Amino acid sequence: MTKRKIVVIGAGAAGLTAAGRLAELGGDVVLFEHGNRPGQKLAITGKGRCNLTNIVDLPEFLNHFHPHGRFLRQAFSAHFTEETIRFFDSIGVPTVTERGGRVFPADNQAKNVVEALVQWNNRNGVLIYQNLSVEKLLVESGKVTGVKTCKTEVVKNKIRKNHTTEQIFEADAVIVTTGGASYPATGSTGDGYRLAKAVGHTVSTIRPALVPLETAGDLAGKMKDLSLKNVTAKVWINGKKKNEAFGEMKFTKFGLTGPIILTLSGEVVDALEAGHKAALTIDLKPALDDKKLDARLLREFDQHGKRQFRKILKELMPMAMIPHCMENLGILPDKPGHQINAEDRKRLKNWLKELRFEISGYRPFSEAIITAGGIVLKEVDPKTMESRKVKDLYFAGEVLDIQADTGGYNLQAAFSTGRLAAESAISQP
Repeated sequence: MTKRKIVVIGAGAAGLTAAGRLAELGGDVVLFEHGNRPGQKLAITGKGRCNLTNIVDLPEFLNHFHPHGRFLRQAFSAHFTEETIRFFDSIGVPTVTERGGRVFPADNQAKNVVEALVQWNNRNGVLIYQNLSVEKLLVESGKVTGVKTCKTEVVKNKIRKNHTTEQIFEADAVIVTTGGASYPATGSTGDGYRLAKAVGHTVSTIRPALVPLETAGDLAGKMKDLSLKNVTAKVWINGKKKNEAFGEMKFTKFGLTGPIILTLSGEVVDALEAGHKAALTIDLKPALDDKKLDARLLREFDQHGKRQFRKILKELMPMAMIPHCMENLGILPDKPGHQINAEDRKRLKNWLKELRFEISGYRPFSEAIITAGGIVLKEVDPKTMESRKVKDLYFAGEVLDIQADTGGYNLQAAFSTGRLAAESAISQP
């Protein structure tokens, strides 16, 4: 019996998963990567640690995808967290589970995850071509028949194509796993969107997601590199609160970043793109409501009446924030606690509960963890990942219009959709 010949385009998380699984099931598999090595983006995820997945239950997992979690239910039903953990253990990548249900490789080395996936592909007989770009999907009578490729080289982190080297590869099926447009230096250049559009697919507007935010004024820049834990950030669009998140964040020279900022960034980016005004407030004392915080402040100033204001603030916030707090409030640093009046206390309370930043913009794709937007989901069958427009054409991973919060959710989606696309493609007659 002739082996089914399948081309996979893009050697990222979804592509390596799909290609390896196809070969494992007996396919004749070719994997194309237009960069000079597979898994470049995967190798830097999670700050080089690679947050593989998350152990929260399926309903909560789906809630972290905005707004298209339902599309992934079939893929997750076929291959979810437990299967991912077992799979990586089977290829020599034991895992550990950390706070928030986040799952990491036990050695905290994303590069070893990539190496293990590549070796698994090699053992299964996948033929991996590097520095080879797919320029066109070949379609006849509504069915994909192969791809046209050309050689590439990476020059100063940019993909340079050589169209004089074009070549045809015939295939029984093609799986597009080219990723999004974030971190373009790793090879995520948005080629999948171009390929999909050329054969009739619709691509929703792509924009950076899980991306740091830029703020007006210089307050954030004055506190750059300061990290905060156990704070609540709230997003305000045109003066109305839209969302909030609790956890860690960090100030930068241009604005705000960190897990909770990245989680909230999608709503902010969409609002700015629509021409709306966006702001973000930080609650430094989320465990205390206004009344309890006011009582604490009153107690601090009563008990330490002779102590200078700047010294009392050491009990309320990180040292790096104190000079900027005093400057913003207009309270003299040497003012003794017993001279702090009700109006001073009110301003301090508001600063601690609603430290406000007007959002002026967001960082570019080169700093975004993922891409929002992509191939419109109604044009893809969620039971198989097959195109509803072109037979034997499949999509998986970030090229689809799916995106989630940080915490391992996006990689699990890549693994699950890649595996489902592979199993669907190989089972076709």
